[in-house]
Amino acid sequence: MELSELGMDAWLAPSISELAALDLCAARVTAVDRGRYLVRNEAGEVPAELTGKLLHLAESSADLPCVGDWVGVRYRDGGTQASIHTVLPRRSFLRRKAAGRDVEFQMIAANIDAAFIVMSCHFDFNIPRLERYLVMTRDGHIEPVVLLTKTDLISPEALEQLIGQIRRVGVEARIVCVSSVTGSGVEQVRELMTPGKTYCLLGSSGVGKTTLINRLLGDGDLETREVSHTGEGRHTTTRRHLIVLAHGALLIDMPGMRELGLLGAGEGIEDSFADIAALARQCRFPDCTHGSEPGCAVRAAIDRNEVSEAHLRNYLKLRKESEFHELSLTERRNKDRAFGRFLHNYKKQKGGRDRD
Repeated sequence: MELSELGMDAWLAPSISELAALDLCAARVTAVDRGRYLVRNEAGEVPAELTGKLLHLAESSADLPCVGDWVGVRYRDGGTQASIHTVLPRRSFLRRKAAGRDVEFQMIAANIDAAFIVMSCHFDFNIPRLERYLVMTRDGHIEPVVLLTKTDLISPEALEQLIGQIRRVGVEARIVCVSSVTGSGVEQVRELMTPGKTYCLLGSSGVGKTTLINRLLGDGDLETREVSHTGEGRHTTTRRHLIVLAHGALLIDMPGMRELGLLGAGEGIEDSFADIAALARQCRFPDCTHGSEPGCAVRAAIDRNEVSEAHLRNYLKLRKESEFHELSLTERRNKDRAFGRFLHNYKKQKGGRDRD
């Protein structure tokens, strides 16, 4: 398999030249599981580990490899093992605020061309969550495609109503309706996937991602579980990994994400809520909060039923969340730098006293 078949493109050519000068080979990270890595090149897939230097130079976990990354490696033990020395620049990425109280980025996957946002037509249908996923993809410069699954569980009229709800909040992304039971829409998804390009599936646990992948694979290699009494599937995927489909497209499967915290996603928010962003530029006051200020173009659009109140609420909520976490991250890093300077000066002064 050529590197181009693994997603390598001209954008990375300068970085590949630098690797050759360092006597390193290019490989792509295909799986990450609790600090263990698998990397793949023209010859095949092997286990890999991080070098101490890479770990030392990383300012945060976001600087470490994630699935989809291109890395510089050195092979050993006859090519059966590899050491990861560097991470090449990312053309696109999926990231979120790390789960819990930590205010830090968590990298989910990298170098993705399009993300399939999977949402069930049954119990999982949730517009605010969809908008959050759209912010994540656009923040990482990834094209979003919405997949509505389990369409066999509702009527055609109900399906049209769901699509209408999505369009009414300004979502212009392509929508594909899929049933893994009947196979409807699966071929349409496959046709959207170009050989040598990388795609991923995003969505909650149990929305049918693994079943869809098995349909795309055609051989049912991935484990699935029976649906629950509610009609929803149960969580199956336990780690992120990159799969090469028979027709040459690359697909990253990943577990359902319970937390989708936003951090520094201002660009993605403005892109995902382009309708509100465009109206906001027409407000009388540049710092309009779209509350009770006179001359608010957003409130006027709501009064005309052109924008929903819920759509505005979610926009304001996501923007506030992202800005709050970004401020917290900046403050923490400033404190870390100040403490680092304090230690440096203390060691310098102590070294001077020791020489006296």
